[in-house]
Formats: sequence, C-alpha cells, structure tokens
Amino acid sequence: MGNSNLNKIRNFSIIAHIDHGKSTLADRMLEAAHIDISRDKRESRILDRLDLEQEKGITIKLQACRMIWKGYELNLIDTPGHVDFSYEVSRSLAACECAILLVDASQGVQAQTISTTQKALDLGLTLIPVINKIDLPNVDIKAREDELTQLLGFNKEDIIKVSGKTGEGVEQLLDAIIEYCPAPKGDMDNTLKALIFDSFYDEHRGVVVAVRIFDGKVKYIPGKSIELYILQKGEVFKPTEVGIFTPDLEETTELNTGEVGYIATGLKEISFFTVGDTISDSKDTPPLEGYKTPKPNVFATFFPTTTDQYEPLKIGLNKLSMNDASLTFSDQRSSLLGTGFRCGFLGLLHMEIIQERLEREYNVELIITAPTVEYKVTKTDGSKITIQTPQELPDPSEISEIFEPWVRLKMMTPDRYMGIIMELCQNKRGQYVDTKYLTSPSGDIQLKDQYIILEYDIPLASLVSNFFDQLKNKSSGYASMEYELIDFFPVELVKVAVLVNHEEIPALSFLETKDLARGKAAKLLEVMKEEIPRQQFPIPLQASIGAKIIAREDVKAFRKDVTAKLYGGDYTRRLKLLEKQKKGKKRLKMIGQVNIPQEAFLSILKT
Repeated sequence: MGNSNLNKIRNFSIIAHIDHGKSTLADRMLEAAHIDISRDKRESRILDRLDLEQEKGITIKLQACRMIWKGYELNLIDTPGHVDFSYEVSRSLAACECAILLVDASQGVQAQTISTTQKALDLGLTLIPVINKIDLPNVDIKAREDELTQLLGFNKEDIIKVSGKTGEGVEQLLDAIIEYCPAPKGDMDNTLKALIFDSFYDEHRGVVVAVRIFDGKVKYIPGKSIELYILQKGEVFKPTEVGIFTPDLEETTELNTGEVGYIATGLKEISFFTVGDTISDSKDTPPLEGYKTPKPNVFATFFPTTTDQYEPLKIGLNKLSMNDASLTFSDQRSSLLGTGFRCGFLGLLHMEIIQERLEREYNVELIITAPTVEYKVTKTDGSKITIQTPQELPDPSEISEIFEPWVRLKMMTPDRYMGIIMELCQNKRGQYVDTKYLTSPSGDIQLKDQYIILEYDIPLASLVSNFFDQLKNKSSGYASMEYELIDFFPVELVKVAVLVNHEEIPALSFLETKDLARGKAAKLLEVMKEEIPRQQFPIPLQASIGAKIIAREDVKAFRKDVTAKLYGGDYTRRLKLLEKQKKGKKRLKMIGQVNIPQEAFLSILKT
C-alpha cells in the first residue's frame, strides 16, 4: 500500500463559536455518511457525550469520527470552542489539512472564530466557509456573506450554505471537503510520527490516546508487543489495541500514514500523554513542533459542605483528573472549613466545568474559595518560592520581590463599545497595546458594524475576578476575548487579613496590590456586615495589612432596655443599671465566640 492511498483520505475540523451549531452539523454529516446512530437521532448531539456539553452547548472533550463518503475516508476532528482550551484547539487543527469555518446565520462572525481562523491560517490549513442555520426565519444571509468576504476575505461563490437542523446542503458540503481539502502528506516507510490531539481514560483499555499519523504506521498484533516512545515526556509503553473512531472505538490491526485513530496504552497515568506530544517507534525521532506543557493558571480550593462528602469529592477529583491532564489537586486544611482540595485549572471556564461535574456526577456540594493565580517570590536570602494562597506569603521583611503572571488579551468587538471596554481594562490595571481594524482588502461593501480587535496586556489576577462577565455586560454580549500567558512581572503585593471580633479568619484573607487593597477590603467588610448574624455583643469586623487596620465595619449588638422598669428617682440609678449591663456585655464578649454560618460564608466567598 503506497502513498496512492493518501489521496483517498481527508482530515478536517470544524471551527465555530460556542452555540453556532457545530455539533448538530457534525451529526447530520455522520447521518449523511450512513453511520448508524443507535439512539434517537433527533434527541441529542452524538459527539457531545457529557450532560454538561449537551446543556451548555459547548464541546469540552473533543471527539473524532471517521466517515466514508463516495469512496473517500473523511476524518472529522472536533475542537473545543472556548478560550481556556486554545492550546488544545491549536493541536486539533495541527492534525488536519483543512477546516470548515462555520458561522451562525443569525449571529455572524465572533472574535473567537477570527482568532481560531488565524491559528488555522498560520498552520497552513485550507478553509471552507459555511453559513449554518439557514432554515431560521428572518436571517440576513447576504449580510453574513458580506461579513465573510469583508472580515476574512473569502469569495462569495465559495461559501456553502447549510442547515444542521434539516440537513439541507450537508451532502454538498461533504463533496466540497473532498474537492478542496488537500490530501495528507507523509511517507509510509519513514519512522512513525503520531501527534496526540486528545487522551482519555477507559476502564478496560487504560489511557487511550487519539492520534493523527504523520509518517510511518502503527501495527498491533496480539501476542507480539512493540515498544512505542512518547518523545517529549520520555516515557515508553506497549500498545494493547489500535483502532478508529466510528464515533465509538472500533478495533483494527493498524493505522497508516494520514489516518486518524486511537492507540490504547494499558497505562493508568494520563499525565504521561499530554496533548501535542509525539509518539514514535524510535526514541531518536525529532518530535513534531508546537508542543507546550499544559500548566494550570488559576487556582481555587474546593471544600465539601459536610465531612461525609469528603470521600466522594476525592473520588470525583481522581476520576476527573484521569481524563484531564491539565487538572491538578492537592490536600488543603482549614480550621473553619475542614479538609478540602487545592485545585489548579486552565482558566475560569475549566474551573466552572469541573465544579459542575463534581456537583452533578458525584453529588458533592462544594464551598469554593475565590480563584487566585500563582505568584513567584524572591526572598531576601536569594531563594525563590511559588505561592498561590495568602497563607504561603512570607513575612514582608523576608521578601525582596514578588512577580505576577501577565497575559496578552485580545478582545474583538464592534467599535461602538471600544470606549467602555478600554475603561474596563484600565480599571483592571491593563496596559494598552494595539487596536486592529478588521476590513477586507476590497473595502467596497460597508458592514453594519466596524469590528476591531483591542489588545491589552493585563495581569491574570485581574482576569480571574469576573472580568469575562463584565466584558459581556458592557458590550451587550457582542465582545469576545481570548488570552495567552506572556510572562511574570514585578508587583507590589500585600496580604490582607480579615478579622472578626479581633480574630483572624484565614479562609477570608486575600492577596491584592497595594493600591487596590483598601477598596477591596472595604467592599468585603460591607458584605460581611450584612451576612453575619447579630449577637448579644457588638462585633468589630476589620481588615488589616500586617498590624495596620485599613478598613472597619461593626455588627451592632441586640439591645435590651434594662431601664424600662425604672420610674422617677435619681438619674444615678439609671446609670448604675446601664453600667451593670455594660459589664455583662464585656464579660459575654470575652467568652463569646462568633459563629459564621455556612450560608453567610458562601455569600462572602462569592464576592
């Protein structure tokens, strides 16, 4: 079997913004290619297997599937559609020769679509423009065509119009893939080079890696085991099964150059197989380019609300991390909240997904501390440490310098929101980098909205405190963003301790820059004042940096009128009773413990 067979293979992925109908369209393609779908077809999307994916309408774990159409083998590699997973997207695209650019007829081009399109072009992929949901009433298809020709420079006649719902245009799209998508290159006789674009854990097969073969082939004969090398990680394993996705796992004996399939490794450790790594049958093969180690950027501590939920939480995290190499966790104890886990995530959406899956699939109720980022601290003795929580910050006298992570943030928005968004970034310590206007070379059609891409350098810490929600609010949902880590830069950081009745509550302490600490502390205390129930004695709430108090609120005491039974007589009798009450309250205060109820705690942490 020479390279002639490569001409019959097409590898493609679909680029689309969240909810533009990518998974539904993929299902119609599978149906057109007569892939037997056992469950009720119309009920749910086939490639999105998690409940959460079905519900949020986003692809979290990418899937792959092989279809046969008019004698050609078409491999669809699905990509996740969210900013947290941008590295995973770039690796899925690297496994293809062509990408379908899918635009919703009612919503038009979005920032993420543009940034992913840019990635696809940088990787040298051929793009096929497609407008989806043409069956919707009152959609302006001409305006969408103008956008695609203007913003991304396509020709009008190349745009294919489909409806994922009714299946209209899907066969024409499959024909277009065969016609426009280049056949894969590569040589069957070279040493094996396979790109890992996904990995997941299977009870019977161990870790299963989804691969695209660039050179050589991988063969599996039961009883004859060969050794394969994971080049970047430097590990060795023996495959236990090789096969293709149809979308279920179907065993075959070999995978050849240009094909997409899976290799079951029989191993339990998912961290050996990171996305973007190369598998080869010789350890001296140079790996494929573009590899990065997935590294958590955002950290938060998960506590179970009751102690009997600790075990289910632990089991849940273990199982989720088996399928997700970018999720890290370690034990953490708190005097107030008991035992929990400090978890690391790629970003806020990643955190939200893990949280929801724990609550749903493992029935755990969680308390979550405010998300933080990682800081690098250089101490006066020259040693360097990395910290994530306020408790880990050394005494100020031992610190020589602190560094925080910064990201390059790209926001695409209609230009009418430019001012508001720039103001938002400035308030979050952002530094302006650039504005790019998006128009096509021809420039003879005027778009309804002039789109711009705003670039800012901004501390990651500013992003994790609900930046995305504010961006969506201020731009009426039109702006979209994506970011990548640049580097660590010096920052003046302080630890703000929160005291209730002169006692520090470690779970509420936070790290903040010197300039913004007071404002944030005052806001937090206001919330606490509303949430903490009143006692028989007044409770001072304070925020301090070291020994210096920077903000204070008081929860007033309940009062009983002890002078009610007095009538007439000397004023000193009244003072005497009030004095006695004061002493009683003072004594109460000395032994009085302030209990912060769970609900109060939750709403405080939410701010």
